[in-house]
Amino acid sequence: MARFDGEVVWITGASAGLGRDMAREFASEGAKLVLSARRKERLEELAAELEKAGTATLIAPCDVVEEEQVIAAVAAAVERFGQLDVAVANAGFAVADKFERLDVADWRRQLDVNVIGAVATIRHALPELHKTGGRAALVASVAGHIASPKMSAYSASKYALRAIGQVLSIELAGSGVSCTTLCPGFISTEINQVDNNGRYHADKAGKPNNLSWPSDKAARVMVRAIHARKREYVFTAHGVVGAWFGRHMPGLTHFAQTRGTQK
Repeated sequence: MARFDGEVVWITGASAGLGRDMAREFASEGAKLVLSARRKERLEELAAELEKAGTATLIAPCDVVEEEQVIAAVAAAVERFGQLDVAVANAGFAVADKFERLDVADWRRQLDVNVIGAVATIRHALPELHKTGGRAALVASVAGHIASPKMSAYSASKYALRAIGQVLSIELAGSGVSCTTLCPGFISTEINQVDNNGRYHADKAGKPNNLSWPSDKAARVMVRAIHARKREYVFTAHGVVGAWFGRHMPGLTHFAQTRGTQK
């Protein structure tokens, strides 16, 4: 039997990258999909693909920083399918630059999307998840275990998501609802084509990285971790190593990174 046969899964940031490939993976596991993102045309393309393959799909465009749009997406999901079994807070992007070159507006934009947007997603999904004994998922990052130069805002947002996931796992214990915090290492997605203002540039080439997993492979293990109700799942081999060093050998990590920065 498919892992999510007949269950209703809502994914934010579903128009590209991990969100898009998680939608495909959930569909292959029998789920009905609710797709949210800002780029409606991308959602329509994905929905058409999924429906052609026999997956019931609803498009619920929303910007996660607009709480009313998040509330409306949950309501649309329940109106269409009658329930909500899984909510994946995946929408996010990266603000990247040296701390001294980032202004307060950059920080606010980063935290509004990656943290407050995820909070709104899970907060408004939870009443429905309690009805189904469902699953919540937060897409964090290995950057929430080990910080890197020029990534202060992004790392702060991912550290925050880890803390939120840890608290949710405690508070939801015994309720029938689980929370899985997903911490991928390098994944080949469109994140490098999104600027510090959250704008997508199709003509901007992503940075090649021989350590990166393809996003469909990452989506596969993420969906399985959510199904298994893991509290936290760190993956890719280099991601596991980086997270371990970040937690257990911060002094050595600091030394290595400062030497690299000086060079």
